[in-house]
This record gives sequence, structure tokens and C-alpha cells, in this order.
Amino acid sequence: MKQASPFEIVAARCWNLLNEGKPFTPIFATSVFLLYRSDQWLDSHFWVGTGLSLLLILPLFFLFYYFDFPLFLRNYLWLPLVASLLLWEPQNLSLHAAAIGLYFFFTVFFWGTFYYRMRIGTSWWNFKRFWKLVLKNSDSTSGNAQEQLPKLLLLLLLWNHFYGLLIPSSEVPWPAAGFADAVILLGIFTVCLRLYSWILHANLFDWKPKETTLYTDGPDMTGKATNEKVIVIVIDGMRKERFEEADAPFLKKLRSEGTEYTQMETVYPARTVVCFSSMFTGAHPKDHGIRSNMVWKLGIRVESIFDSLRKVGKRGRLLGIAHLIDSMGDDVESVTAVMHNDKADRNIIDRSKKIMAEQNPDLFVVQMIAVDQTGHSMGVLYDEYLEKIAEADRLVEEFVGWLTDQGMMENTTLILCADHGQADGIGGHGHLDEGERFVPFFLHGPTIRQGCRVDERHSLISMAPTLAYLLGAPYPSASRGRVLTDAFKR
Repeated sequence: MKQASPFEIVAARCWNLLNEGKPFTPIFATSVFLLYRSDQWLDSHFWVGTGLSLLLILPLFFLFYYFDFPLFLRNYLWLPLVASLLLWEPQNLSLHAAAIGLYFFFTVFFWGTFYYRMRIGTSWWNFKRFWKLVLKNSDSTSGNAQEQLPKLLLLLLLWNHFYGLLIPSSEVPWPAAGFADAVILLGIFTVCLRLYSWILHANLFDWKPKETTLYTDGPDMTGKATNEKVIVIVIDGMRKERFEEADAPFLKKLRSEGTEYTQMETVYPARTVVCFSSMFTGAHPKDHGIRSNMVWKLGIRVESIFDSLRKVGKRGRLLGIAHLIDSMGDDVESVTAVMHNDKADRNIIDRSKKIMAEQNPDLFVVQMIAVDQTGHSMGVLYDEYLEKIAEADRLVEEFVGWLTDQGMMENTTLILCADHGQADGIGGHGHLDEGERFVPFFLHGPTIRQGCRVDERHSLISMAPTLAYLLGAPYPSASRGRVLTDAFKR
């Protein structure tokens, strides 16, 4: 399996500008405004009016960037839009029609059909399903129509209104009459919208997981490893109840023969790079600094489990997609995510065997991506999603069998989990909608209790300190997770 090329790494970062909702809103609104008036680009008056009117509404751009409106909060975005329609008479309705048309063209056809066709081989007819996912998506991504459309329409309404007041013309004095009053009204509207957003988020945005304040406290196992190796297999985006419904006999057999944590909670926001960063540092996002898949400043700002292992002369490797390089850097063995989705996990398992045979790391983390990509491109409530979980089950069985044949499982703990679940609607995840918060998580191995079930709530940040405990390494310096001692034989 090919590594992610330098071009793919850069392309993945660029794509996140359009995938993540925060940067998408200003990029798309500006693009629509400019495209709508592309016939005026050679007129210097156009650029003067565009620039000055943009400066006036820039606080609204910042406001929508700062505040997310995920899940049911998106419903409250329509009230400011209605208020703006009452305060400012809409002009150029064709501009708003163009924005709506271009939005659905981008999300349903370019993203949901062309992009996924080129990247993972979905059908050219995928748009027949994808439009439903765009309407249902409840997370703050560009594919959340119910959040993005009111934001875009409000921004374009006000931008277009003040552009009309500022554009120099031989027929209309500059600035137009009533300009000062319009600016004052805009200021009042912006302040009210800021207060409205703050009240909503302070009182209704209350479903984030509780964060641990204390650092990891437990026996110092440095130099006292209980395991020779630990293998972690992360089935990206595997929704917990869909796993229960899937034909996955090997994974369920491992679970029944090991220790299962039934209330394992992911972190917030539940984006892949955020979750992996928390799992392998033991830290919350506010500590390690990764808050979305769009990583503005490369690299985590705390120690990882890979750093801890180096302190005791051990080595860990993470096999994953290019996004993970942004946080974990050289500890990542990258894989290309540009291939047919039916081949992705097959190639990842083949590459995993190669790494174990040639490098034989003490800790090996494998990210399987096909389940997540199916959820994103085709939805999680369809048969294709269950089929990908079943496929992952067969491949894990093959990999574990190969490790056993190589004599690598004699004193090895195997951990299987998901980094986050998925909601329906482009397999959306991030803001902990139904199906995102709790993930499958179980351990198996000679030092792990058999047939044990732990129903107490735990967090994925327990991954890093537990790995350190098993491998006799110090806890990562910013680790706040609890060591999963309930799983260990006494």
C-alpha cells in the first residue's frame, strides 16, 4: 500500500478548509459573491464597493466562525435571518438563488458524487442518497444544510445591501443617502446577534463530556512491563449499536473472551484527528491543542505515548491516513486514502503485516478507514455500512491469525475500539449527536480478565496511560485519563 504522497498531505489539509464548517462559511460566501458579479471584475468601482462592504459585515463573519450551531441549535439560526429580512429589504434574489444552487451543487454533486467517486470509488449515482444526508446532517460541517444555508443567506443579504449603498455611480451620490443610519442599524443588529448566540450557547450547549481536572494517578510501572507488545486496532467511525447489528463474529468473540467497557466515551469535538490526539496523549483537546481535523499549527503540544516509550528505549508506530501526520508527525506511518473503499482496509492490513515483520514495534496502532468512509459517503443506516463492519471483522481475524503464527501474540494485549461513532447524514460526527458519543472498546490478551464487563463510564483518554502501564513506560506528562485497571488480572 502506498504512503500518502506530499501532494496528498497538502491536499488533505486544503480539503479540510471546505469540509470543516468554520472555514467553509466565509470561503463559500465570498466565492458566491464574487462569482455572481464576475462580469464586473474589470471595474475598479466593483472592488472598492466589495472591499468596503465586506469590512462592514466582517464582524458577522467572525461571529459565525466563533460560534458553532450544531445539533438542535441550528434551528435557532433562522430567527436572525427572518429579522434581517424585516430590517433590510432583500435585493438581487437571484444572488440568493445562486447561493442555494451552488451550495447543493458543491455538497451533493461535487462532494457527494464526484469527490467520493474519484477518491474511494462510489457510484456516479451516489447523489440520489447524498442529498438526504446533507439535509439530515446535524454536525457543524460544510455538509450541514440546516446550519450553513441560514448563515450564508444572512451574510449575502447584508453584504449585497451595503455593496449597493457603497458602489460609486454617476446616478447615485457616494455614499448613498441613509448610509450612516444603515451602519448604525447594522451595528445594533451585530451586537444583538452576538448576545443571542452567547445566550444560546451558555444555556443550551450543555452536552459536552465532563473533562477530568486531575492528572493520571496510579502506580509507577516504569520499567515493569506486564506485556511484551500491545496492538491497538481502531475501526474508525464504527457506531456502537450498528456494530451490535453487524455480522462480526470474530470481534464479538474477542470481546466475550476479554474485558469490555460498555460506556467508553469519546472526546469533544469527536473529529478523527482530535480523538486520536486525545487517545494517545491521555489529554483533553484544550491541553493537546488539536480541536478539529483542520490543524492550523502542526503537532500536538504535549507528550504522546510514543514519547513515553522512547524514554524506556521502546518504539511505537501508528499506521493511519495523512490527517494524523498533522498531529503525530513522524510517529505516523501514512497510508494513502485515495483508493477504492473495497480495497482500503485490505491494503492497510497487508501494510500492517509488513510493518510488524520489518520493524516489530512494541506498540502498534492500526487505523482501519473503510467503515468511516462508507458512513461519510453513503450513510450509517444502510446495509453498506454493516457490510464494511463485517469486512473489518474478517480482516482483523486474518491479522490476528498472522500475528499468532509469527509468535507475536504470546504476551500481547490486543485493544479494539472506535475513535468516535457516527450520526446519520454524511456519517457526520463531531458534536456528539445520537450514535457518536459512546464507542465499542474491549481488551483481549493473557493479562486481561476474561468475560469481564465494566459498565462504569470511562473516557478514551484512558488509552494512553493504560498503554504506558502495560508496556512499563511513564505516563505522558499531560495525561489525565484513568488506567483501565479493571481489565487486568490480579
